[in-house]
Amino acid sequence: MAVNQVNKLDSTGASSDGTRDWYAINWQGCHQNVEKLQVRIVKAIKEGRWGKVKALQRLLTCSFSCRALAVKRVTENKGRRTAGIDQVTWSRAPSKYAAIQSLRRQGYKAQPLRRVYIPKANGKERPLGIPTMKDRAMQALYMQALEPIAETTGDLHSYGFRRERSTMDAIDQSQRSLVKKLGPPWILEADIEGCFNNISHEWLLKHIPMDKVILRKWLKAGYMDKGAIYDTATGTPQGGIISPLLANMALDGMENLLKEAFPRRPRVNGKQQHLSIRLIRYADDFIITGRTKELLEEKVKPLIEAFLAERGLRLSEVKTRITHIDEGFDFLGFNVRKYKGRLLIKPTKESQKAILKKIRTICKKMETETQQAIISTLNPILRGWGNYYKHVAFARSFRRVDHEVWKALWQWARKRHHNKGLKWIKRKYFPSTKRRVWTFSCKSLQKLRKDPNKSFYWRLFYLGEISFSFHNLIKAGTNIYDPAHKSYLKKRREQKVLTSQNLRVEEKTLWKTQDGVCLVCQQPIEEDRNWDIHHIEERSKGGKDTLDNLQLLHPNCHRHMHFKILGNNRLQDEALRGLSRMRGNSHVRFLGEGVVAI
Repeated sequence: MAVNQVNKLDSTGASSDGTRDWYAINWQGCHQNVEKLQVRIVKAIKEGRWGKVKALQRLLTCSFSCRALAVKRVTENKGRRTAGIDQVTWSRAPSKYAAIQSLRRQGYKAQPLRRVYIPKANGKERPLGIPTMKDRAMQALYMQALEPIAETTGDLHSYGFRRERSTMDAIDQSQRSLVKKLGPPWILEADIEGCFNNISHEWLLKHIPMDKVILRKWLKAGYMDKGAIYDTATGTPQGGIISPLLANMALDGMENLLKEAFPRRPRVNGKQQHLSIRLIRYADDFIITGRTKELLEEKVKPLIEAFLAERGLRLSEVKTRITHIDEGFDFLGFNVRKYKGRLLIKPTKESQKAILKKIRTICKKMETETQQAIISTLNPILRGWGNYYKHVAFARSFRRVDHEVWKALWQWARKRHHNKGLKWIKRKYFPSTKRRVWTFSCKSLQKLRKDPNKSFYWRLFYLGEISFSFHNLIKAGTNIYDPAHKSYLKKRREQKVLTSQNLRVEEKTLWKTQDGVCLVCQQPIEEDRNWDIHHIEERSKGGKDTLDNLQLLHPNCHRHMHFKILGNNRLQDEALRGLSRMRGNSHVRFLGEGVVAI
């Protein structure tokens, strides 16, 4: 029976004529087959049939659909051009399709990681391990079978490295726990020391419900640093696709432990008497609220330390402390504090210093660049930083950052024209507009294709243009693999897209018309603008920029669409080299308010 199901899955992976062509894979069928098995895994977990779960996991990892999606994931993410120790990257369609056939359990051997170091905010370096492409694909393959288990059994208020969850969910949950006048006044700020590097291999091999042979090969693969190979006795490699999931599963259970140790007490005189022990976790950073400092220090903290010790972990002595809400604490880049009984959440001073340091460095490095170049460099940085804090009390922080950015740009302009007067510099670089008296803007060197006689302007994005918006906190216990939560997640995703301040009206209209899914693979299109705008009739053939001629597609689906239009496999290599030109001829790029580049 299992063999027949695997064959059924394989039949949807390639085109009907049997050609092994990467661009002929039916991605919609692959997604549907994988989702069906993931739903069955969730159902088996709820019924307590762990033998059935293991059988479904094996069926899933052996299927063509799952292997194809694993290769698709590692060849489309940001690290697709970063090679491991074998210096191999799957950049061409034939190598991608051959990789699908190579993802087999039998004969698989994990290779050592390539060790690199990236700087941390405190001046130290974080070790990062880069697996080979095949190891990454194998991790993505088994992750598809492990993630439904993690989502079903995970803590309710764990928000790190989980789909449909973000740092703002953790902050919003913190606000709901602390905003009341009689809310818990003491907070245990906890940070795990070297979480990824110190997790016990023995604990992972004993408790993670997946193929133990494959897991052991990943954990014991070692790493190569400066030409020498070293063994790994503990930890999961930072840089591996499955490492965040393993770390999350190692820390799951902390919330249930606290609930069992400190249950809610029965009501007395109509009031519920409890200790307000609540845990909110994002990856290895978490906070625990409590009624008294002694309770957190003498009972809660030792309980957490014992929980972590079983997994080979311990709390960081430097970053772990107990704080009163009136003093405030920093969590995930936000400062949470009560001012005379009123809770305010705002950007941390360290975050403001970091963004200003980055902008000043850019201004110094780009002293000889054009005004258009510096605007195009700064706008994504400012917009991204501002959107991260748009759900909290940001007004004063944004005004300060805008002022400091103005000072950096004014200094940049004066250095370029030290012989000119200040009024001349103001007129050239900071003209007055309807919105602002001082607007860092310039006329573009490019012409609009619609009207060659007109030009458009490049304008700096100011944080003051961002308006406050409420965050829609995800419901506790939501499972993305459970069909019962599918309609709720769809409504939540729609609300995020239609209320987004980053998207133009045309993009929102297209998203709503397509019901929020890509028309090629039928998978959801997320709010983070991970899409391309496709012209049904190409502009070179007379196609217009009207809504009835536009579609929102995933970037990879857009490439597939154009390669299928070519219809000649011999042209694939040539098309890959000319993809940038093709994208330039078939895209509308929205650059900001009222600015469109063709």
